[in-house]
Amino acid sequence: MAVRAAVLPAIGSPLEITGIDLPDPGPGQVRVRLAAAGVCHSDLSLSDGTMRVPVPAVLGHEGAGTVVAVGEGVGHVAPGDGVVLNWAPSCGACHACSLGEVWLCANALSGAADVYARTTEGTDLHPGLNVAAFAEETVVSASCVLPVPDGVPLTDAALLGCAVLTGYGAVHHSARVRDGETVAVFGVGGVGLAALQAARIAGASKIVAVDVSAEKEELARAAGATDYVVASDTTAREIRGLTGKQGVDVAVECAGRAVSIRTAWDSTRRGGRTTVVGIGGKDQQVTFNALEIFHWGRTLSGCVYGNSDPAVDLPVLAEHIRAGRLDLSALVTERISLDGIPAAFENMLAGKGGRALVVF
Repeated sequence: MAVRAAVLPAIGSPLEITGIDLPDPGPGQVRVRLAAAGVCHSDLSLSDGTMRVPVPAVLGHEGAGTVVAVGEGVGHVAPGDGVVLNWAPSCGACHACSLGEVWLCANALSGAADVYARTTEGTDLHPGLNVAAFAEETVVSASCVLPVPDGVPLTDAALLGCAVLTGYGAVHHSARVRDGETVAVFGVGGVGLAALQAARIAGASKIVAVDVSAEKEELARAAGATDYVVASDTTAREIRGLTGKQGVDVAVECAGRAVSIRTAWDSTRRGGRTTVVGIGGKDQQVTFNALEIFHWGRTLSGCVYGNSDPAVDLPVLAEHIRAGRLDLSALVTERISLDGIPAAFENMLAGKGGRALVVF
């Protein structure tokens, strides 16, 4: 059956909206009709080669939809069920999974190398980060779908698959923000907006949002920021000035740039914690000297997928949504059609907006 999709023909090439032929789901597979998909900066990192992906590919890893068919052996979902796509399913058998660190699963992205569909001309296609959400329908491994929690609309649920799990998890699982602590969030995109809300939920006493664009202040404050700083050479000094010259307890870096990682570190107090969520390229080198590492006693840590376990965390996030503590609509700056994805990529390159949501 042919459906429309956004295809990346080669690294560095623009996306092409075209028809693709999807097979019926095989054993252990699920076919999903997409309701919505988020346009995430990670998709841009795939398209420009920052993260390696077999091509041609259908990108899109943050989505939700309705099951239309299941293959043999699939029992946890059925046709008609609403599901969230999970782009990084854990295998349960590797060393990381045995330690309970499912977000570091060694086999999570093994499906991205598979051929899952073909163009109408017969060219093999790979499923981006496993799920190929930039399409009207997709066929995925059953491990890549989780039931949509009760009370969460499908279009909102799409954002749970990456931005919210990552931003919330960075604050609650990686940085472990405690009630009354001060927090700075660098980068007010979709993940940054989720991190701001998560810091508010955690009870942070002061939440400083930092971005290169002054236009994002309203978005940041609506998400929970108490202060807003336009990124510059004096950002760390400004943040220390907002915190009694001490610096924040926690910095969450969502941009993946060497300068913002270094500034996030410099913005924390002695003994503070910096969590890096943003995905940067190999050319982004961050340097520290040995004396400052000793003297400041700070912690710098990476964070993959918010250090989250989607099966465990989705019900928790759903409860925050139902209680009105977490507003997914605040992450969406524009709603677009499938044809609008290439333009949304251009907006990301220009540093505009928070999250474009593709509504099918």
